[in-house]
Amino acid sequence: MQHRLFAKLAAQLGRQQASLEWKWMNDAIASDTSKNSLQDIVRRRCLGEPLQYILGTQPFGPLNLLVRPPVLIPRPETEHWVIKLSEAIRPTAQSPFSLLDIGTGSGCIPLLLCHLWPQGSVHTHGVDISPHAIRLANDNALLAGIPPPSDGDYLKRRNTFGTTPANFLAPTFPEEAMQIKPPFHIITSNPPYIPWKEFLELPRSVSEYEDPKALFGGPSGLEFYEAIARFVGRKDMMTSDGVVALEVGRGQAKAVEELIRTTGRVHHTEIWTDPWGIERTVIGRM
Repeated sequence: MQHRLFAKLAAQLGRQQASLEWKWMNDAIASDTSKNSLQDIVRRRCLGEPLQYILGTQPFGPLNLLVRPPVLIPRPETEHWVIKLSEAIRPTAQSPFSLLDIGTGSGCIPLLLCHLWPQGSVHTHGVDISPHAIRLANDNALLAGIPPPSDGDYLKRRNTFGTTPANFLAPTFPEEAMQIKPPFHIITSNPPYIPWKEFLELPRSVSEYEDPKALFGGPSGLEFYEAIARFVGRKDMMTSDGVVALEVGRGQAKAVEELIRTTGRVHHTEIWTDPWGIERTVIGRM
């Protein structure tokens, strides 16, 4: 039975990918984290459903995050630059940072930073237009043991994570952001960045399951970065020593770097590559 199931999976995914996912499936069943039989998991995977949605979780650094459709599944390239950011910047409890994550999705970016940085050193906030994303991010914060913000002395000694439903592209967003209490020391984002032509060519496992609003970045793919640049350009939104960390799509790094430089507030930029050598993250420093 198992041989036939693996052969079916390999015929659909290729032997190398099937071998990776086969181990993941069996580990989930052995640890009782999956409520599905191996046969059902293989059947659904062969129909194109992402394995993370079938199993309901995705490792992200030391965290094991909940994933639910249609919220974007955290990717390893995102994990890579977030860990690198946690090593490049070291906030302390004596001088805690405020972080805004734009398009927070599952909450993966701020929650991993909350986990990696010293307790009491960062207070994070995620905004997203999707109510599904807001619910999932809050569920992941609860799972990771990261409390919501509060004025209590106890929580001042803890890293925190809060959420706000908001449309970042709306003209009213800067006024809404004032309720989150800027200025922010760090702005992070893995925004929608897929241009229209590439969006039409996405594999079914992405286009039919993950939220298009979390993928499509306008005709050029740069719509959200243009809005982020306008936001960063406001003097009331970021500290004078602030840092912007933006994930970008293939071939977009130079254009995004130029966008944030044109704000006149970002004076130093660098581009980080992902483990596959692709320019993946634009870092801007005030």
